[in-house]
Amino acid sequence: MRLDKYLKVSRLIKRRTVANEACDAGRVFINDKVAKAGAEVKVGDVIEIRFGAGSVRVRVVSTAEHVRKEEAGAMYTQL
Repeated sequence: MRLDKYLKVSRLIKRRTVANEACDAGRVFINDKVAKAGAEVKVGDVIEIRFGAGSVRVRVVSTAEHVRKEEAGAMYTQL
């Protein structure tokens, strides 16, 4: 699954366009490497999103195409 779509489906970032912009700005990392929006996300990958002074690190648990709002949190675990 594409990184920008994963960020949107898992609700780590609210909109896919915002996810694209974050990737273009170099604020999203997969396994400690800067990632583009089209990068492939696999189960077990560690994604880090840097916002201003803070950051969010998660491990990918599943990569489902369609997920209900209540189940989105189960797609990753906080690190």
